[in-house]
Amino acid sequence: MPSLRSGLPLVALVTCFATLLTAPAAHAADPPLRDLAAVKGKVIGTAVTGSKLTGTYGDLAGAQFNSLTPGNAMKWGSVEPTRGSFNWAEADQIVNFAEAHGQQVRGHTLVWHSQNPGWLANGTWTAAQLSTLLNEHIATEVGRYKGRLAAWDVVNEAFNEDGTYRQTLWYNGLGTGYIAQALTAARAADPAAKLYINDYNVEGVNAKSTALYNLVKSLKAQGVPIDGVGLQAHLIVGQVPATLQQNIQRFADLGVDVAITELDIRMTLPSDSTKLAQQAADYKAVMNACVAVTRCAGVTVWGFTDSDSWVPSTFPGQGAATPYDESYAPKPAYYAIAQALGGSGGGGGGGGPSTEGCTAKYAVTSQWNTGFTGQVTISCSGGTLSSWKADWTFGAGQQVTQAWNATCTQSGTAVSCSNASYNGTVPDGGSVSFGFNGSWSGSNPVPAVELG
Repeated sequence: MPSLRSGLPLVALVTCFATLLTAPAAHAADPPLRDLAAVKGKVIGTAVTGSKLTGTYGDLAGAQFNSLTPGNAMKWGSVEPTRGSFNWAEADQIVNFAEAHGQQVRGHTLVWHSQNPGWLANGTWTAAQLSTLLNEHIATEVGRYKGRLAAWDVVNEAFNEDGTYRQTLWYNGLGTGYIAQALTAARAADPAAKLYINDYNVEGVNAKSTALYNLVKSLKAQGVPIDGVGLQAHLIVGQVPATLQQNIQRFADLGVDVAITELDIRMTLPSDSTKLAQQAADYKAVMNACVAVTRCAGVTVWGFTDSDSWVPSTFPGQGAATPYDESYAPKPAYYAIAQALGGSGGGGGGGGPSTEGCTAKYAVTSQWNTGFTGQVTISCSGGTLSSWKADWTFGAGQQVTQAWNATCTQSGTAVSCSNASYNGTVPDGGSVSFGFNGSWSGSNPVPAVELG
């Protein structure tokens, strides 16, 4: 520590070191998301990886969500990697876990252009052969889980961005009729499961979603079994479509359910408090749109923790797309979801985390005739933070001149410091510190810090 040269009495400095500034009283912790969703009559789900359903990952997946979607385990390439040879291990594991935790399961996905086994994708098939393969696959997979799954994404990503049909193995071999055929086969295999068509970039009103709308309208008119439309919602921070609720409503008006099936909201890394706040607002906007439409069945996030997200490997330089960080700490997005489902949202104010159980300690570690070094330590005991912000007002004209391990701004006497990209998480029993240099003249009283 640099030598201490101060115009303040020693007792004042001791007071600076010893002052413990506790955050204002926060809301009591909300119930789990699944309990809040149940009150609203909505699904709150997550995609999962079967092998990870243990420890903290398993605990959160079981406690927070009332629906699970196998991220990859039910895709054709996973269940039938070799023709006639099936691997149901992970799919069974997820279904069994869900049943043990009182959760429903959304099957994903039966007919898709991607993640097909090589024998299927690279084969040469007549229309009759392809039709038989389609029927047999659906009968086998849907039949295996008959009565155990709430819904199936039967057909996935049938359209191009301009609303034309995607050129796929199925479209090229069977024409547009493959969609009705798949839905009909799925209904025969499990009459109780809800049958969906699922796609991305169809969240707002646009050419692609209008093509999907017209298809669903046509299928309904033909009597083809279609129960719902899945809007994937792989979104970017700050880009939630303004017409989302309107779009959900127009599909609902066709007499089908709507589900947000694969929600994540990615950002350019590194994350920071501003991006996380916008992400929270975006999650809340999506949730609010679903809550507002009676026939919106609910929302599934595509992985609930950043450690299990597809985004970084698919979109280099982007990530932090889910409601929990890689250490399983809830992010502002989590609290925004809770708020949209009728919870307090922790600290309120747009979905910020609760600071309950966390405190801030302000200390002057060095002081001389024109300046000082300060340190704030944020500690949690009986609570956690996934991001933080420390605000205070100087009482004697002090000015922050430099900061480290935080981003600090000052306007007049008001100072606001938020976490850096690497130290936002404060686990139960843990702490983080940041420091700053400041100038003072005359006196350097201890400010009251508000933690958020």
